[in-house]
Amino acid sequence: MEKLVIIPTYNEKENIEQIINAVIDLQHQYHVLIIDDNSPDGTANLVKTLFPKYPGQLFLEQRMGKMGLGTAYIHGFKWALEKGYRYIFEMDADFSHDPRDLERLYKACVNGAGVAVGSRYIKGGAVENWPSNRILLSRGASLYTRIITWMPVNDPTAGFVCYRREVLEAINLDGITFVGYAFQIEMKYAAWKLRFKIKEVPITFRDRKLGASKMNKGIVKEGILGVLKLRWHSLFKNYRKRVTNINTGERVSLHTT
Repeated sequence: MEKLVIIPTYNEKENIEQIINAVIDLQHQYHVLIIDDNSPDGTANLVKTLFPKYPGQLFLEQRMGKMGLGTAYIHGFKWALEKGYRYIFEMDADFSHDPRDLERLYKACVNGAGVAVGSRYIKGGAVENWPSNRILLSRGASLYTRIITWMPVNDPTAGFVCYRREVLEAINLDGITFVGYAFQIEMKYAAWKLRFKIKEVPITFRDRKLGASKMNKGIVKEGILGVLKLRWHSLFKNYRKRVTNINTGERVSLHTT
């Protein structure tokens, strides 16, 4: 129970079986948790058919409806911490992230990083099969985020990430406010503000071949306005989780290491 890959899904029936097989068949003892938002295409039912094949390695959490990427990951993080996992991964279901790169993210955390980011925008990273307008939007968002937040991460919107459990334990997950792709920025920002080391690992991001993209104007708007809000609120907001001292009953902050 060391490594858990969290994969949020909504209408991913074309990809879900293949991505689960690809991750678990790596032979590196990865477990997979699917967070499904009541996909009308039957994604969750396809996951259930794989339970006999992967007993104790594949898990499913079903929610009542489409509640957003951020809340899906927060749900998964809390589940992972409760179950005792040490390294918790974010990953898309559509093969835009290569499962073979999971081990590289894992090793970055084993070697001292608190957060390992699969980065498209450092030396050795690349994007394949994306239209030029999507690349421009993504690169622009990354530059914009760095200018506003001063966070030294070249690919802050990346969704291929490994967290050490100590990072997720320290972050006040209930205080993470964004639900779309701005969630990815806020989580990295929270870890950086708490002085955890963030290591970027170069990956090749490939656009999905099957299924529909979840990108829309609302997500873009949240990203643009969200970064400004993030910077402003950070002047007053403490991302550190507060816990109760069992001896005194006093609320104290969790310290980073």
